[in-house]
Formats: sequence, C-alpha cells, structure tokens
Amino acid sequence: MTRRALVLIAAVSFLWGIPYLFIAVAVDEVSPAWVAFSRTALAALVLLPLAPRSNALRGLRDRAGWLVVLAAAQMAGPFLLLGFAEERISSSLTSILVSATPLLIAILALALDRSESASGARLGGLVVGFGGVALLLGLDVGSGSGALIGALAALGTALGYAFAALLLKTKFGGCDGRGVVGMTTALSALMLAPFAALTVPSAVPSFDAAGSLVVLGLASTAGGFLLFFRLQADIGPGRASVVAYLAPGIAVLLGVVFLDDPFGLSTVAGLALVLLGSRLAARPARQPGASRLPRPLRTARSTSAP
Repeated sequence: MTRRALVLIAAVSFLWGIPYLFIAVAVDEVSPAWVAFSRTALAALVLLPLAPRSNALRGLRDRAGWLVVLAAAQMAGPFLLLGFAEERISSSLTSILVSATPLLIAILALALDRSESASGARLGGLVVGFGGVALLLGLDVGSGSGALIGALAALGTALGYAFAALLLKTKFGGCDGRGVVGMTTALSALMLAPFAALTVPSAVPSFDAAGSLVVLGLASTAGGFLLFFRLQADIGPGRASVVAYLAPGIAVLLGVVFLDDPFGLSTVAGLALVLLGSRLAARPARQPGASRLPRPLRTARSTSAP
C-alpha cells in the first residue's frame, strides 16, 4: 500500500472518528435536529456544486425516488438519531454501537440481498458482534430508561446506515458516488429543515457549539466523503473499508480524553467483540460468477459518515 493511501486512511478514519465528540459538544446547546440540519446543509454547499463539474450527477434523474429514500436512511434519520443518542449516553458508547453496522447489513441482506447474507465465518461474526452489543447494553448502558433509549437510538443509526449500504449496492450501481452524496446531503437538509425550524435555539450558540457544527458539516461530512472517494479510487472499496474499524477507536479515545467518558473493561471487551464480529460479517461472500458493480458503489460495506 502506498504512502498516499496510508495518509488517506488515517485522514478519513480521523474525520469519521471525531463527529461523536463534536456532536456531544453541540447537543449541549442546540437540538439534535439543528445539529443534523446544519451538518447536512453545510456539506451540501460544498459537495453539490462539485458534482456537475465532474458529470457526477449522470444517471441520478431516473433514481430520484430512491435518492429520497437513501437520503432519509443514510443521513437525515441517522444524523438525527445520533444527536438524540448523545443526549443520553456517552459519545464512546454511541460510536461503538454504531460500529455494529456491518452486523446489521448481514441481517438485512437475508431479505434484501442474498449475495450479502451470512454463513460460515460471517455467521460466526454475527454471533461474536452481537455478543459485544449485548455486553455493552447489559453493563455500560445500565438500567436507566433514558440511557437504554439512547442506546437504541444509536443502534437505529446503525440500522439506517446498513439499509443505506444495501440501497447503494442494489439501486445505485454504476453511479458516481460524488453525485450521490451531493444529492443526499441536499435532500437530507431539506428533510431536516422543518424540524430545525421547530427547535430554533433560544440563544446564540457559543463558539464551541457553533464551531462543532462547522467541523461536522465541512470536515467530517464534506471532507470525509471527498477523501473517502479518493481513497476508494486508489485502493478499491474493499481495502478502503478499513476506516470503518479505525474510526470507532478514535471516537472512543477522544471521548475518554476530552469528555471524561467512562472507560472500563466492559467497554474494551464490547468494542473488541463488535469490531471483530463486524470484520468477519463484512467478509465478501464467495459467489463465483456474481456480477460486479462499478466503482465506487460496488459493495454493501457502509460508507456513511458517523
């Protein structure tokens, strides 16, 4: 692997590991709806104008309906749920639960895409991964109803990402990812605008909160996706998916250092089990003769920014 690829992996992993920290800072002053709306609107301002210049919107008009569904599943719903979750549980726990996305892809694939269904080592990965989720829910979440609701919201985020990953594979094969993400950020902002309007902050957000919104929109979402597509072009989507296993570790580290998130043996064990299970569950299914999808939307691995 080239030095450039390693730098891109590190950069994308960092950009997709920091959102949990900045979401936690932002939701102290603004609603989850405002966090999600600001993030998608700022990202759309960067990504959407770039798409026509590279002819990246070609083929999307015929998929307009699916674009709306994708926007709801990949960004509008998950980003809203992320803020809701981080109002109730730590950023570290949120990031670990969201990293269960590949496990949920394998479950959804049983009904939506048999080529991604689990068997053998992939099935073992499901057992291991969900064992880690159960450990986290049982020990780290505790018995409080608010914390449990927050954990379920984090898993709802993972479910949205999983469904979106399968949509990308089955409905957007051959489309340029830059055009898809440009449209989904814009559509997500439109979907979230009414909720943001109903929860306008009563006071001007502090520098920390406003800065967090800018970082989430411009760096983590717009910058993260642009660099990820460059990484995919360099090394392929399979090898690029390693960022999904590095980002949660970065999120946990930042939460512990900057937010004093609890970090015990159960957290370490849960993170290890979820990531190991996710890695096994995300192994490509061996199906000789199966058709290949054009880059960059070739597999059902999640490419959703946290």
